[in-house]
Amino acid sequence: MTAEPLAFHRRVAQEKRAAIIEAATRLFLERGYDGTSLARVAETADVSKSTLFKQFPTKSALFEAIVTTYWDLGEGMTAQPAAGDLRAGLGAIGRQYAELLDRPGMASLFRIVIAELPRFPELGRVQFRLGKMPYFESVQRYLEAESAAGTASVDDSETAANQFLGMISNYVLWPRMLLVDWNPGTVAIQGAVDQAVVTMLARYSAATSN
Repeated sequence: MTAEPLAFHRRVAQEKRAAIIEAATRLFLERGYDGTSLARVAETADVSKSTLFKQFPTKSALFEAIVTTYWDLGEGMTAQPAAGDLRAGLGAIGRQYAELLDRPGMASLFRIVIAELPRFPELGRVQFRLGKMPYFESVQRYLEAESAAGTASVDDSETAANQFLGMISNYVLWPRMLLVDWNPGTVAIQGAVDQAVVTMLARYSAATSN
């Protein structure tokens, strides 16, 4: 098979995968995780059951794919900022995190997990392990690198990462769990990130500590 047909088949497979993930997310939210069958997902996504089972043999595998898709930073966005400029690095990380949380469907993903957690605690573990933790750990590593470079004074990188990401998520994401009309614009979100950066600099900048 030549390169052109291979590229075509790969593109079609990616489109079907995206359709399956979109359909599953919507159905999980509408019907619950337990109330959604893979057969119904295939029907809603307009793919054959064999196509769905080839990519996602179980419902748990499908949910894991949903989590990793929504938390995927995309090519070119996964690099950790270089240490040396705490303000710029925190600003880049904060904007990236706000963009992640503001993605269409991210709030829905959290709602699915919260609604089904009593019956399916593994959904929470998957969201934590595949979604939250990899990003959280990357922020920890960045803060530790800044501390090692002498631009930050961070004794507890876990607490510092929690504080920074928490300030952003408390504005961008969590109000959406209760307020259906919560939809801050780009300027407001950037303002929240900027304020989080200012707070972190006041607490952890080596220049402030000295």
